[in-house]
Amino acid sequence: MIKVNAIGQTCPIPVIMTKNALKEITEGSIEVTIDNKISKENIEKFSKEMGFSFSTREENGVFFILINKTPSETFPYNNTSNIENNTVIIIASDKMGDGETSLGETLMKGFIYTLTEMEVLPQAILFYNRGVFLTASNETTIKDLKLLEERGVEILSCGACLNFYHLENTISVGSITNMYNIIDKQMKATKVIRP
Repeated sequence: MIKVNAIGQTCPIPVIMTKNALKEITEGSIEVTIDNKISKENIEKFSKEMGFSFSTREENGVFFILINKTPSETFPYNNTSNIENNTVIIIASDKMGDGETSLGETLMKGFIYTLTEMEVLPQAILFYNRGVFLTASNETTIKDLKLLEERGVEILSCGACLNFYHLENTISVGSITNMYNIIDKQMKATKVIRP
């Protein structure tokens, strides 16, 4: 049995740790230990969506989730290409949502990190307005975006936006593009995602 200690971790890390542990085995069990009720519910939901049987017990505020995997159970993306041909993600800000700035920045970092753990990836990620800070000055997101680029995702940043924020010489991942290309990519996409 593989034991996954996710105590002290916040979502999406416990789900990603669970997913990675399940990928390591073709058959058997893993036990996830977590001290966060929301993470517990997310791991249970993930297990259910994947078709894995599981049971949960609680001891003094700590949850132990036992997940069982049989050889016939596989991840749903195993038989598909890792690039979703016409999916484009557009990121127009260095934060996610309209609430508290620090929370929004944390959510955006979490969103980009979680993309690196997905089985199926978008064709391209387009950055404009304050989104270009994520490709030019944010070391955490630059590292994750480089991983996505290595896996075949096109990373494009708006040149006019980089110039406006005086970041044109600091772009660290992907390439510089223009509004025509940004619109063209979205018009040709079958799915556009905006976090």
